[in-house]
Amino acid sequence: MKILSIQSSVAYGHVGNSAAAFPLQRLGHEVWPVLTVHFSNHTGYGAWRGPLLAPADVAEVIAGIEDRGVLGGADAVLSGYQGDPAMGAVILDAVDKIKAVNPDAVYCCDPVMGDTGRGMFVRPGIPEYLRDVVVPRADIITPNHFELDFLAGRTTTSLTEVLAAVDVVRETGPRQVLVTSVLHGDVPVGSLEVVAVSDEGAWAVTTPLLPISPNGGGDVTAALYLAHLWTTGSPATALERTVASVFAVLEATLAAGTREIQLIAAQDAIAEPPTRFTARRLR
Repeated sequence: MKILSIQSSVAYGHVGNSAAAFPLQRLGHEVWPVLTVHFSNHTGYGAWRGPLLAPADVAEVIAGIEDRGVLGGADAVLSGYQGDPAMGAVILDAVDKIKAVNPDAVYCCDPVMGDTGRGMFVRPGIPEYLRDVVVPRADIITPNHFELDFLAGRTTTSLTEVLAAVDVVRETGPRQVLVTSVLHGDVPVGSLEVVAVSDEGAWAVTTPLLPISPNGGGDVTAALYLAHLWTTGSPATALERTVASVFAVLEATLAAGTREIQLIAAQDAIAEPPTRFTARRLR
């Protein structure tokens, strides 16, 4: 694949493009990283330095790629945190330009806005912008359970309700949905689920719930699911491979006792996802 990845970047650690680009490259894909910020470290530390790039500057970088005559050769656009509607407009404009040349190209959006226990952590208005403008334009979305509930306008506490919420969101546009960190009444204590839904059906994988929640895991998940879905054409296989790799990264992170996800240490599990979790068909 050739992937235009429009996300944040950090010098130290792994979030945004600094989390997504390496796993994609390790799988053999070409990544064109376009940076929306370039910080010293992720904001979870409470202090950071570096510039927030203006949407016009990001548009200029994309225009430069277009000047080379290669923008339409992209197979996918990948985006994560969008802190400003103006940045979202730049991303959607790039999607439109690519799809005008390559109708088979896909847009994978990780609609970052909040999480269970933390609530919304983006600026007011951003969740509504993502729900009403960005998500309907995406082909693939990778919300967590909290974000899915917001997008669907409901609270879900059972697997049946989760699937119904996914169906509501899919009706707005995106056909492929991966829901992470799913907790419902039937999930065993100490476990969580990841659910994938497409036109072909729905699947779930259950994993142990590790006692960590480092930054960047969602960025890796979105990138890997996009890559595996593209190369295999199977949501079930993409789900199994993505979860296996991300779980291995989190295990390595827990063992290392670090705040930063151990992408480099666990890179073999990215390149060759272990056969560890089996997706069960839900419908």
